[in-house]
Amino acid sequence: MKKILSLIAVLSLATLTACGQANTAATLGDITISQTTFQESVDTLLAERKGIDVSQMQLQSGGDLNRSQLRFLIITTVFDEIAKELKLDVTTTEVTTTAQELVIQSGGEEALATNLVAAQIASTNFNRYVRAMIISDKLAAALQASGISEEEVGTRISELVTAKGKEIGIEVNPRYGRWDDEAGDIIATDSANGAVTTPATE
Repeated sequence: MKKILSLIAVLSLATLTACGQANTAATLGDITISQTTFQESVDTLLAERKGIDVSQMQLQSGGDLNRSQLRFLIITTVFDEIAKELKLDVTTTEVTTTAQELVIQSGGEEALATNLVAAQIASTNFNRYVRAMIISDKLAAALQASGISEEEVGTRISELVTAKGKEIGIEVNPRYGRWDDEAGDIIATDSANGAVTTPATE
């Protein structure tokens, strides 16, 4: 659970600019994150909240939820591009095994479902998260093998993600806000209002 939250919280991307295609949530070079894919993440997560007790969770809604889900999709895509560049192979077996380990660590399927809702990860994105986690672990191992201290690894991975984002050229649909380099996040703007309708409270 802690690892799920920390991976998403610590990593940021840079250089997102306006993306004017109505059916596109974001683009990363020639890679498109479609509005359909993005909407599925939001809708699935909202539906899954209804099946568990969320009274003690601090959950996002509205524009905040939209931005966090889009950011998750962008970051995991950038991890894939880093893996391609560095020839870090992630097999189906690795993803399956790691996913099973997370189920066990969580205390079973039901507990994992609750943890994913708390971490604001839709179940449809679970394997996507697992793949990014595996890539992150492989990067960490390679960095430490090259002499980077364990304390520095997180910063170096963040730098890799930011650099790769700049290299491939990322654009986000302005309806979701604008990218702030200082904040390292998608910032709300007037054009983001009403992009995706989500309940104000759960």
